[in-house]
Amino acid sequence: MHYNFLSVYAIDTFEPIAKWLTISLIAVLLISMLICFFIKRENFSKLSKISLIIFLVYTLVLGAVMLVLEILKKYNSNYLEKNWVNEKVVSMVLLPLLITVFFSLISAVVVFILSKKNSPKLKNVSIVLVAICALSLITALVLIAVYYSSFIKGDGYYTGNEPGKLNSLALYVFAGIFTVLAVVFAIVFARKDDKPFDTKAIAVAGICASLSFALSYIKLWDMPFGGSVTLVSWLPISLFAYIYGTKKGILVGFLYGILQSVQDPYIIHPAQFLIDYPLAFSMVGFAGALKYVKIFENTPQIKFAISTILAGSLRFFCHVLSGVFAFGAYAIDAEATNFWAYSLVYNSYVFIDIALVVIAGAIIFSSKSFRHEVEKLNK
Repeated sequence: MHYNFLSVYAIDTFEPIAKWLTISLIAVLLISMLICFFIKRENFSKLSKISLIIFLVYTLVLGAVMLVLEILKKYNSNYLEKNWVNEKVVSMVLLPLLITVFFSLISAVVVFILSKKNSPKLKNVSIVLVAICALSLITALVLIAVYYSSFIKGDGYYTGNEPGKLNSLALYVFAGIFTVLAVVFAIVFARKDDKPFDTKAIAVAGICASLSFALSYIKLWDMPFGGSVTLVSWLPISLFAYIYGTKKGILVGFLYGILQSVQDPYIIHPAQFLIDYPLAFSMVGFAGALKYVKIFENTPQIKFAISTILAGSLRFFCHVLSGVFAFGAYAIDAEATNFWAYSLVYNSYVFIDIALVVIAGAIIFSSKSFRHEVEKLNK
């Protein structure tokens, strides 16, 4: 099939172009900075800031364009007729999640504006907006549950009595366990994190989430049944969590996970949705777990690396559980006899993501100017 920029499949044409365009831009910026460092070092700091601004603007525009193209494709009748994504999936799964993302983004903008104006209504408005977002998420989960009961349960593929079929009870139990652990760990690791979620933090959170979303479209390769290795897509959220603390990192990761579910929807069960998306990506917030640990105080690269490995491992375990208890049918298709082994191997691509983020983080934290900016933000 021939794709072009004017069809509903424009994203399929643009995605590989965006990947190489982004890689080329990064290469040009890095080479320019390297040349400046050796030839005219006094301008290196200024060039670094200009390069960062260029990349920020580029990725924000890229993320907006890709999201629009994604929506145009997934919600088009021609696409729905030929793919597993049908009108019921759109109305009962994708649309409620998209509305939840919309409410979250609008709420962040409103809170940001009210914070700038020092409005006395900020607290009350924030409570109302949080309630609306929570209600939207709950509604989305209820509709996903209705979709599961109406179109997945008893379908003979995902559900059944034989081993490896969808285990609803196990999914609910592990979703509850991971939710409790996320809350408890956030409280434990956030004891020293007394900084408010102020205007600057909200702005940086929005930028980091947008950057991660845009970079998630720069896929080095796709996995056959969901998931992909990307160009350090969760590095911005990891950096945010390290700078602003675990509690804020978990919250931003949770919202980012909902956004990911709209981009790459493999959703067949409400608890599977929670485990694979909001909970899995909220684990990225643990990249800030060692922020206040005194050991390696002078080597933040090591602290960030250890925290990122912890965060990535927790995300990996979420996907493994989902693979065992929700997508065992794929293991059966592959004639696997051990569903745990199959899920562990399949989801091991996460560790490639972890390695890329650790390497990129080590390079970034090796910059004295970046560490200086982090210190200023912490003050």
